[in-house]
Amino acid sequence: MFQIFSKKIFLIDYLNKFVDIHNHILPGIDDGAKTPDDSIALIRGFSEFGVTRFIATPHIMHNYYPNTPGTINGALETLQNELLTKDFKNISLAASAEHMIDDNFEHLLGEGEVMPMRNDYLLVEMSYLQPPLNFDAAIIKTASKRFYPILAHPERYNFLYHKPKKYGLYKEQGILFQLNLLSLGDFYGSEVPKMALKLLEEGHIDFAASDVHNLDQLNALKELTISKKTLRQMLPVIHATIETFY
Repeated sequence: MFQIFSKKIFLIDYLNKFVDIHNHILPGIDDGAKTPDDSIALIRGFSEFGVTRFIATPHIMHNYYPNTPGTINGALETLQNELLTKDFKNISLAASAEHMIDDNFEHLLGEGEVMPMRNDYLLVEMSYLQPPLNFDAAIIKTASKRFYPILAHPERYNFLYHKPKKYGLYKEQGILFQLNLLSLGDFYGSEVPKMALKLLEEGHIDFAASDVHNLDQLNALKELTISKKTLRQMLPVIHATIETFY
């Protein structure tokens, strides 16, 4: 009896020249890399499969990670200097932030203390358990400041699983969606990939990123395999991310 095995499709084989717009590789300022050596190890690991352009996005989260443009740019300078000493000449590294929509977010917007990406995209997140009471007002204010809101990992918000119509309403508000690459596998559990694939199927995903915090997550990304169908759906997202942020 003959058995036909299909070749595994490793996602990283399609990430050459990818721009990682959401990660936690800056050292010592949130729950990501702790030291410059940790950061270098992550960057070296990414470069092994052709990812050399990064927009680092440490958390800005009131009372937990109260980062500012000053702390973020300080960590960026530290890492850039470390890259020079290690002779990493082909690495492109910029800094933005992952902004928690909390009771301090609108204040930061008003004071100009947010950290947008190039072309005025602003990465935002919220609690996994419940939406913030000021979510709609925060999105309106974000738009009023001429920023384009990108919602980080929409597939991971548990409270939306029973309110799937909310995703469509968010899109109608002009919110862009950024998928975590690891959400295509079982790294975050069994429910997250179901929602990730549903959002892909519905054409809701605009960009993708690693959201990598540590080497365990990076190694999981290296081992991630996907179906041919998922690859077909992901390639336009990967290309859109490169074209928008390269």
